[in-house]
Amino acid sequence: MSAPKYLIDTNVFIKLEDAAAVSPEFALLLQLTARHGIGVFIHEAAVDDISRDQNFERRRISLSKLEKFQKLSRVRGLDRSALEARFGRLQKPNDIVDATLLHALHIGVADFLVTEDQGLHDRARKYAADLVGRVLYVADAVSLLRTTYEPLTVSIPFVEEVDAHSIPLTEPIFTSLREGYPEFDDWWRTNCVKGLRKCWVVMADGEVSGLVVRKTEEEGHTDAKLPGRKILKICTFKVRSEQRGIKLGELLLKQILWFAQTNGFDLTYVTTFSTQSTLIDLITYYGFKNTYTNMRGELVYEKSLYRTPLGEPADGNLFDAARLNYPRFYAGEDVTAFGIPIREPFHEVLFPELAERQQGDLFEFGGYRAPNRSGNTIRKVYLCRAPVSIEPPGAILFFYKGKSHKLPSQAITTVGIFENMSLAHSTEELRRLAGGRSVYSSQQLDAFGASEQRPVKVLNFLLVGHINPPISLPDLLSMQVFSHHPPQSIVRFDRKKLIPILEKIRNFGFHILV
Repeated sequence: MSAPKYLIDTNVFIKLEDAAAVSPEFALLLQLTARHGIGVFIHEAAVDDISRDQNFERRRISLSKLEKFQKLSRVRGLDRSALEARFGRLQKPNDIVDATLLHALHIGVADFLVTEDQGLHDRARKYAADLVGRVLYVADAVSLLRTTYEPLTVSIPFVEEVDAHSIPLTEPIFTSLREGYPEFDDWWRTNCVKGLRKCWVVMADGEVSGLVVRKTEEEGHTDAKLPGRKILKICTFKVRSEQRGIKLGELLLKQILWFAQTNGFDLTYVTTFSTQSTLIDLITYYGFKNTYTNMRGELVYEKSLYRTPLGEPADGNLFDAARLNYPRFYAGEDVTAFGIPIREPFHEVLFPELAERQQGDLFEFGGYRAPNRSGNTIRKVYLCRAPVSIEPPGAILFFYKGKSHKLPSQAITTVGIFENMSLAHSTEELRRLAGGRSVYSSQQLDAFGASEQRPVKVLNFLLVGHINPPISLPDLLSMQVFSHHPPQSIVRFDRKKLIPILEKIRNFGFHILV
């Protein structure tokens, strides 16, 4: 298997090479790529970016530093009109550079593009959905490199619920909060410490890497504009700069939404400045809407939560309905559903939170109290060679863990919502298609042996929740979901088999009405 190629955007190059101190996550990106022999490239188009710098001396120094990196050359004959046909309207010179970088991913000369440019991420999502998983923030690139090449040294992050007063103000995560809010320390002591507010934290190396401070509000005593009697305000949603990316933010957002939906909140909202583009991109993907701008110039994003059945969307797009209404999903008469058998080693890799889940929670869809541990992402990828093709987007997936040494064994444990499926005809293609969602090590990817003759299916899905207790094989047999033996490959469930599963998980506390 050849080493992957990581293409870095100009904004990453500048952070690595300017006169200021290098941020830890940027330094770690270079450490990991160097340690594992992974190529880091600059595109020739980056020269165009730097050449537009009006500061002659700074431009001269930056251009000289480009020589430290391997370069990807331009594609001959690739002009603006061709790029616009593939990647949308290009109004500014920088837009042309962005589209050129995406084109390098499109043709396969680069495996991943690392950029902090929110506009580039937005362009990929809008015009190149097939590339989105390969356009990474620096923190996500670091996470992917660790997962792929250093699986034994990476601990899965878990969310802990703590009291605000238990977090010392000396924590580094508070530094940047003070920069944007000089009165932060007073606010923290007065509102969070004295108010005994609850927080969710993610720890790394003994320090807080991610923090959410929550507050319960009522109608008439809230800054939210959308209707709701019980309201969950997210007072603080912060990820340390060296951990910033999709995965850790997605972990915390999953905690917020699972908790809010299960505990009967009608609405949740957060305020943020427009500069927090990564957070805004994340929450709008899952249905938050900007309702107004407050007196401090903060954008207020709100998301309504319902406990009534999710109706069929007018446009028929069941996957978009699932992500915008997450964690609810459509389970109407015409929805399709599939059972996906998964062996214990891959079950533990894909759902690490279940490997060590503490027994006692009624249902780990947020729980009736905040769970001590949770998985790391909402968006996940599953690899298989099943002959069945799953369709359409929005189909319900039930993951069946086969006979295993650790409990649960021979049971449906997890519910997901299907996004899309593609075929990988080589290990290199498998690595690209698995993209930033991958939880598989380099050895595991290699072991699949993807080839033209034996392609591997790459299945993208949203994690909706874990069933606790899982639906055991005896129950599945008595419910006639399985006839005699559990399936050895992906199987489609007709409505007759789907209904008892939906009724079972609803009775277990699954707060999605069907």
